[in-house]
Amino acid sequence: MTNSERPAGDGPGQAVGGQPAAPPGRQARKVIVASLVGTSLEWYDFFLYATASAVVFNRLFFPTFNPVVGTLLAFSTAGIGFVARPLGGIIFGHFGDRVGRKQVLVVTLILMGGATFLIGLLPTYAAIGIWAPLLLGLLRFLQGIGLGGEWGGAVLMTLEHGDPKRRGFNASWPQVGVPVGNLLAAAVLGLLNGVLSEQDFLSWGWRVGFLLSGALVLVGLWIRLTIAESPLFAEVVDHGETSSMPLVEVIKRHPRGILVSMGLRIGTDVAFYTFTSYILVYLTTNLRLNRGVGLTAVLVGSAIELALIPLFGALSDRFGRRPVYAAGVVAAAIWGFVFFPLLDTRSTPLIVLAAVIGLMTHAAMYGPQAAFVAELFSTKLRYSGSAAYQLAGVVSGAIAPIVAIALYQSFGTAYAVSGYVLAMLLITLLAIVCAPETAHADLREEHPDTPVAPNPSPS
Repeated sequence: MTNSERPAGDGPGQAVGGQPAAPPGRQARKVIVASLVGTSLEWYDFFLYATASAVVFNRLFFPTFNPVVGTLLAFSTAGIGFVARPLGGIIFGHFGDRVGRKQVLVVTLILMGGATFLIGLLPTYAAIGIWAPLLLGLLRFLQGIGLGGEWGGAVLMTLEHGDPKRRGFNASWPQVGVPVGNLLAAAVLGLLNGVLSEQDFLSWGWRVGFLLSGALVLVGLWIRLTIAESPLFAEVVDHGETSSMPLVEVIKRHPRGILVSMGLRIGTDVAFYTFTSYILVYLTTNLRLNRGVGLTAVLVGSAIELALIPLFGALSDRFGRRPVYAAGVVAAAIWGFVFFPLLDTRSTPLIVLAAVIGLMTHAAMYGPQAAFVAELFSTKLRYSGSAAYQLAGVVSGAIAPIVAIALYQSFGTAYAVSGYVLAMLLITLLAIVCAPETAHADLREEHPDTPVAPNPSPS
């Protein structure tokens, strides 16, 4: 193995950033577990809010509006989290590229868990009036700040440890935190919905899931504090190459990477939130079905996607990021036009099938996505580069359920929503066409999108 291929701390007793190194395989597995647990907890917090927006918050925090308007307002507060995520990416990206990945990940986990715990204690509109939705929006904003900083760090820790030939597989594990978090959120609310009466669920039952976050965060912190810093970042520090203004530098050196990473996310997010969040609104509001049907469909789909994300990450190591990602985009675009006719059958097995296949197509995109995005940027700027990825969420996942509701209200047909999903996926397909293949790139070498001007020769 050449020096450019060998991970830092590759042999027994080698040091990483001045620290004794564990055997590389064991250390990589430990980092993967820590990243998976941490991101699962953070996505549990984030999705718990999104799920509650569809089934609880519209009634408890916006009760003076009709059900459709109340749901739109509830999803609007959910969207605040997406607006905050780029800010979190910028703030924590700066420190992640300056002081290290590990320390930042500890802070983001505390911030996210604390905000979620406080939502569980929040009085409703009936108790404090307009302050209830305002405080709800503020806490959602803090959730978004935490998650915006979390994603990049968790991905980079897994990407920058271990075998370079398995980067797609390794970096896919933080992505698994999405279906795990979604699974946990749907399972907790589904269980509470099943064992409690409607009155008890609305009065106090929904709070249990948010309060659980406090205990879960302690577990995540204990695991996360035991891992070592990224070996590639440790090399940057040892060589004195950290950037003083990483955000400014990443804009100058990686403009294509910024645009491509945003495009990669737009269609992926819109498809995902259509298949997992809007499905709950569509089934309960338009088809008048029990909310348990939608929660069950999302639960089953998330469980299956959990196993598929690492598979597609591994396939991207073998066949490349671009072809695997593009296959997922095409499949999701087609499924968007099959999805709603299956829901309209009102058949629980077919509704579950609709969610399962939808999330399978998402897994094909989401598995290679983490490595694909991170590999677009150089090591010393990689954390800040992830902030650009977060920017796309403002015009994709943040508004996807809102746009879907508005389209259905305007056109009276779910095919309008399918067309919206298709249009956003075409943007992602264009980003794939414009992107370089990164699966076999050497992360120790810098590949700026724009040439760096040489220092002028003295006259």
